[in-house]
Amino acid sequence: MFDKLFGRNKSHETVDINRRFNLIGRVGQGSMSKVWKATDLRTGKTVALKVLDKEKTARYEARFQGLKKPNEGEVAMTLHHPNIVKTLEFGWTIEDEMYLVMEYVEGVGLSLLVDLQNEEMKRYRIRYMIQIGEALQYFHQQNWIHRDICPRNVMVAEDKQIKLIDFGLVVPNTAEFRKPGNRTGTASYMAPELIKRQTTDHRIDIFSYAVTCYEMYAKRGPWDAAMTIDAVLQHINKPPLELATVVPKIDKRIASTIMKGLATNPDDRWQQVSDMVSEFRQAEIRLVQAARDSAARKSSDSGSEDGSVAPSAGTSSKASAKSAGKAIAPASKSSRDDSPAPRPKKKKSAE
Repeated sequence: MFDKLFGRNKSHETVDINRRFNLIGRVGQGSMSKVWKATDLRTGKTVALKVLDKEKTARYEARFQGLKKPNEGEVAMTLHHPNIVKTLEFGWTIEDEMYLVMEYVEGVGLSLLVDLQNEEMKRYRIRYMIQIGEALQYFHQQNWIHRDICPRNVMVAEDKQIKLIDFGLVVPNTAEFRKPGNRTGTASYMAPELIKRQTTDHRIDIFSYAVTCYEMYAKRGPWDAAMTIDAVLQHINKPPLELATVVPKIDKRIASTIMKGLATNPDDRWQQVSDMVSEFRQAEIRLVQAARDSAARKSSDSGSEDGSVAPSAGTSSKASAKSAGKAIAPASKSSRDDSPAPRPKKKKSAE
């Protein structure tokens, strides 16, 4: 059964992960997998080793019997983007469990920063939102639906680079996989059409992305805690709490951009994630200019320092930096809750 579900046959080589890898320590655990920091004894590299739970994964894959659904390893190997964790290989263990070998990212989970709402989150969150959006835009361009965008599935590397890390619920963005019935994901981030078991498409990811951005500002979701499907019915029956009400200092354009992504009707949302990213980029430029103007009004002998604006990482970061200007006052000196961050010193993430 497992061979059929995973697209595996007996000719595939299996790996004894306890001999192939030195398992340094557990660094993560999902509903269907465990992740270790490990040393690949073949290459000497430090990697993240993800091992899928055989029975739980088989139950999930059984929903797609008769369809040519790629498994997580096959999906992950197609993804090549600076804001998506790189998968080096995948295969099967001697216990018939799928494993993935990925680059090891030294950093913290976005969910921790959402909970802390510390200075790092306040200074860099526009950059983080843009990077998540660029990763998701790439994802959709490759004709995938992620189905589980949430802070838990995002890492923030030491160099402030976002990495999308989990692809366990991904399906192709094709008619057969958009049919009603597949209600999977994380409850608090589920789009209304997914909850109602209606036809879905990539716009369910836009909804989840908007919930994630909302939390990055508010430290809470747009609705009351939603840990069950019954509680998530609020996504259908109750309008989301206005973000500008929860975070009065937020830039109004940013707030309205996020709120549009939360629309109950997918036709009322942003139709492409790139449209949301464009709004965030324009807000970043506007806030940079406001910070520059504020700095220019200060006395030259006030003792304040000039800092460099941190352009958002991604394919268009150079254009953003050029438009925004080269120098502003450090974001920590701004009274705004969404002020841009200075450029951090570059550090290399461990692989």
